[in-house]
Amino acid sequence: MDLSLPPAVRSWKHRARDFAEEQLFPREVELELNGKLPPTTLEEMRKAVVAHGLNGINHAVEVCGQGCNQLEQTVISEELGKATGALWAVVAHPAVALKHGSPAQIETYLKPSCLTLRRACVAVTEPDAGSDARMIKTRADRRGDRFVINGEKWFVTSGDIADYLIVQVNVDGDPEKPTLFLVDKSTPGVCVRREPKFTHTYVFGHPEFIFEDVEVPEEAVLGSIGAGLDLTKDWFVEARLQIAANCLGAAIRAFELANAWAGERKQFGRRLRDFQAIEFMLADMAVEIMTSKSLIYRVASEIDAGLDRKRAHARASVLKLQASEMAGRVLDKATQIFGGRGYMRENPVERLNRDVRVDRIWEGTSEIQRVIIGGQIDRRGTAVFTDW
Repeated sequence: MDLSLPPAVRSWKHRARDFAEEQLFPREVELELNGKLPPTTLEEMRKAVVAHGLNGINHAVEVCGQGCNQLEQTVISEELGKATGALWAVVAHPAVALKHGSPAQIETYLKPSCLTLRRACVAVTEPDAGSDARMIKTRADRRGDRFVINGEKWFVTSGDIADYLIVQVNVDGDPEKPTLFLVDKSTPGVCVRREPKFTHTYVFGHPEFIFEDVEVPEEAVLGSIGAGLDLTKDWFVEARLQIAANCLGAAIRAFELANAWAGERKQFGRRLRDFQAIEFMLADMAVEIMTSKSLIYRVASEIDAGLDRKRAHARASVLKLQASEMAGRVLDKATQIFGGRGYMRENPVERLNRDVRVDRIWEGTSEIQRVIIGGQIDRRGTAVFTDW
């Protein structure tokens, strides 16, 4: 069994590492201190994404993407995940649901998004609908050959810089008809209610949107009426795999920084790493990271080998749960090793410690992942997780 990374995968990994070191790391402190990056800087970074060939990595070459397989996407997200402030988000992954668009939608939305000329945000969560999507109240009512959308969406990541939204609604208010609509942000009736501040610093915002009598044509339906939940689940699988890889990258960077600090910092005439308390923390971090990396790479490879959709969904939940909680533990130890310096915002470890906390919440909380995993065990037995 050859477990070495193929040359093409290594090439993508090195490309992403170079991009992170050249474009992301140098802008971390500026973002942290100012809360935002200037539009001119973001435009430079957008162009750099294309210049490095990292645009549309999760879509086929035929739609202007890079055609990366899952393992290639994983190693890219791992390297980009080392950046603080979620600067990895400048490398947009156009939502997987767009693959199911009509020819016109692919030309209008998917291809320009892969070329970084357009950008989407996904609007699912509402004030009363988080983990339970059946509580969604945003609705699209048919009026002749058009639909009228009314409702409110929260936590719409990158909604401040996106020019269109993928909105999950219930057609005619029927929870049995969850449907995705493509809505240009410039459409009358679409407005940002507010942009809350969160624990982490994030290169883009998470605004709240109001939809008030927003008229869209039938052609705005993505997929088909009633297919919204399935398309959203596919997006969740993709997002959970990316989050797991991002968490891995964040943990690795924190581990490397803490290890270097433990080797150079001296107290009581000895290096920090010479104290068993610190040595054991480093050892635990190494085990956590190696375990996670092995699991993440394995599942990515399984998907590339044709893993069926339901197993991919189940294993994506395992990865998201395990990697996000692993990153929290590793970052906590790294902060402790740095002591007071680990609590200073100029230290990447401090920033990463705040960044990874949300990974146990968004795109399905840790508790929801456990529900999914438990349900798979109940319906399909333990072999879904224990078989090789």
